[in-house]
Amino acid sequence: MSKGKYYITTAIAYTSGKPHIGNSYEIVLADSIARFKRKDGYDVFFQTGTDEHGQKIELKAQEEGVTPKEFVDRVAGNIKDLCNLMDTSYDHFIRTTDDYHEKQVQKIFKKFYDQGDIYKGSYEGLYCTPCESFWTESQLVDGKCPDCGREVKPAKEEAYFFKMSKYADRLIEHINTHPEFIQPVSRKNEMMNNFLLPGLQDLCVSRTSFKWGIPVDFDDRHVVYVWLDALTNYITGIGYDCNGESTEQYHKLWPADLHLIGKDIIRFHTIYWPIFLMALGEPLPRQIFGHPWLLQGDGKMSKSKGNVLYANDLVDFFGVDAVRYFVLHEMPFENDGTISWELLVERINSDLANTLGNLVNRTISMSNKYFGGIVEEKGCEEEVDRELKAVATGAYGKVAAKMEELRVADALTEIFAVFKRCNKYIDETEPWVLAKEEAQKDRLSTVLYNLVEGILIGTALLEPFMPSTAKKIAAQLHTEVRGFDALGRFGLYPSGNKVTEKPEILFARLDVKEVVEKAEAMFAERKAAEAAGAPREEEAEVIDITPKEEITYDQFDKLQFQVGEIIACEAVPKSKKLLCSKVRIGSQVKQIVSGIKQHYSPEEMVGKKVMVLVNLKPATLAGVISEGMLLCAEDSEGKLALLTPEKDMPAGAEIC
Repeated sequence: MSKGKYYITTAIAYTSGKPHIGNSYEIVLADSIARFKRKDGYDVFFQTGTDEHGQKIELKAQEEGVTPKEFVDRVAGNIKDLCNLMDTSYDHFIRTTDDYHEKQVQKIFKKFYDQGDIYKGSYEGLYCTPCESFWTESQLVDGKCPDCGREVKPAKEEAYFFKMSKYADRLIEHINTHPEFIQPVSRKNEMMNNFLLPGLQDLCVSRTSFKWGIPVDFDDRHVVYVWLDALTNYITGIGYDCNGESTEQYHKLWPADLHLIGKDIIRFHTIYWPIFLMALGEPLPRQIFGHPWLLQGDGKMSKSKGNVLYANDLVDFFGVDAVRYFVLHEMPFENDGTISWELLVERINSDLANTLGNLVNRTISMSNKYFGGIVEEKGCEEEVDRELKAVATGAYGKVAAKMEELRVADALTEIFAVFKRCNKYIDETEPWVLAKEEAQKDRLSTVLYNLVEGILIGTALLEPFMPSTAKKIAAQLHTEVRGFDALGRFGLYPSGNKVTEKPEILFARLDVKEVVEKAEAMFAERKAAEAAGAPREEEAEVIDITPKEEITYDQFDKLQFQVGEIIACEAVPKSKKLLCSKVRIGSQVKQIVSGIKQHYSPEEMVGKKVMVLVNLKPATLAGVISEGMLLCAEDSEGKLALLTPEKDMPAGAEIC
């Protein structure tokens, strides 16, 4: 039975470039909360996405010689790929260039104007382009932007302003009467003391100095300022309509149960956003959590230093679940966390390879060694067993309490307390000693059963944080990952079940020196490539093509792909585009005609190992029989490249 709805959001990522691991932390944090709530019986809706308007993006697009839409399409694709890479289970990915969002923002702006919340004026102040923010002289820190520390420039322009002071007292009252609204408490105190209590200035909500934004439909010189545009994604993404025609989904999900954001944008979400909602007559979100930052151990991540850590880099080194575990475990509730290659290796070796991986491996190995993999409960219970059972069955309550407070790192600590207790249990019971006495055989069987059961309870709790690892552990024990409703009982593993014969190493121990050297080489190679004019990784070209109709696996399985070696090639006399190749595939030679004459000469073709669709029905092209198809890739300019195996493979090798 559902415990009710739970709507969770992240801040939407700004599409000015590829997010570093500190930004990716937020989506992983939100995902762990969403997964935990789903497993705990809630009807969860998890939204994330991208913020795609503003002067900074317009300037970056100009630098690259592309349109702003082309620029954000590419970067938004990269951001979504990173979300998918980190195994996040979002339900909706919103883009602020989505048509439905833009239309609602225009309606909201007009509503505010019509009801007197917005007025036209002019702004003169100091502007920070990266932060899209105006500042007064007194707000600067050492003459620079107080948010990012960059230079600000004088700016003056006509703009529309929102009357913040009109709603300030209502917001102050709400914060005072809803202590859970802003978390941690230090963030609440900062907002009250630094912004609300001294008095709110009216907020600039339109711009005329650039064009890349949502047009104000009744004044086309203006575009909606990025914060009014971006913040409304939390309601437009679930079907809000300003004219009273909001969807059933919106009425079900709003207000949000949790807005998860970085501490640097807490002001926008705890002051501007609630005031916008008040002006719309909509309920305020139940909680806004401003999480701390993940900082690099040797200083702030910087592209100029060439030391920026990206999620895909870390995944290449350590795997998805290891990275998820590290960023979740190492981030304190309120203070900034630290990441470095040395810390990553230390945590993976101690917690994942030793405490967890070695526990699972030893338990399965002993079950195979002593009982041929059969795990049976023989009922030979002793006091030490009851202690293990108490820790295992009591873990859910402790973990759930930590998650209710959003203390995710502490929740992981409680989960690993189960695995540590299992390891201690091995030391206490000494299975290798019990195995020496036939009379202790049933006791040994009970000990191994208890270990498997303890591991499975810990694994069920671990699943929201390390989903792939949890499934791997359960699969090795030939069972499924349990639901939370089963964690209060010990002894649900079927007695007589058999574990896998060859346990998989979940996490290998790493040599810190080797990892650091490999990382330094990666950074050096990246800097050298950029110095030589190669595009940065986040600037690499991607191409979106129109998707074709989905096919089933059975349909795909009918296609036969093999490696072929081109042994002869010549131009087709009656064609300007076609080459005719003799391709050896295993013991056969097929004749294949391809339209690649403008890209390859016959001489270049001979000797190439290529990928071939071999069971294509023969066809006649320009009077020549073709018995298959060579696979090629095509870029946006129509240039072709033959697909070849990464490693040398024999002619005839199956491509699968």
